[in-house]
Amino acid sequence: MAREELADIYRDYIACLNRQNWAALGQFVHHDVAHNARPLGLSGYRAMLEQDFRDIPDLHFDIALLISEPPCIAARLRFDCRPAGTFLGLAVNSKRVSFCENVFYEFNGGKIRQVWSVIDKAAIEAQL
Repeated sequence: MAREELADIYRDYIACLNRQNWAALGQFVHHDVAHNARPLGLSGYRAMLEQDFRDIPDLHFDIALLISEPPCIAARLRFDCRPAGTFLGLAVNSKRVSFCENVFYEFNGGKIRQVWSVIDKAAIEAQL
C-alpha cells in the first residue's frame, strides 16, 4: 500500500470516530485489534471508544501530525475538550483541557491491527 493511500485510510478512520459512526468502524479496524498490547477485538475496541465519548461528550480527534510509512502510521492527535468527572485518574469535572496523544498504528490488510498510545497526562495535570 502506498504512503498516501494509507494516510487517506487513516484520515477516513478519524472522520469515522468524530462522527461516532460505529457501524462503519469495521471498515478501518481489524477484527483482532490490540490496544497497548491488550487484545480487544473489534467489539472491545468499539466499546473502549464508545466509553471515551461517554466520558468526554465533546470529544473530537484533531490530527496535528501524521506520518505514513506502510504498514504503519504515526500520529499526534490534539484534543481540546471537557471530560466529565474523572479522566485518567484526574478530577477534571468538565473543566476545558487541551492535551495530545502520540499514537502508532500497524495495519494488516488495510485495517488497524495494533495500536500503541500515550496520552500527555502531565499537560492535563498542569491545567488543573
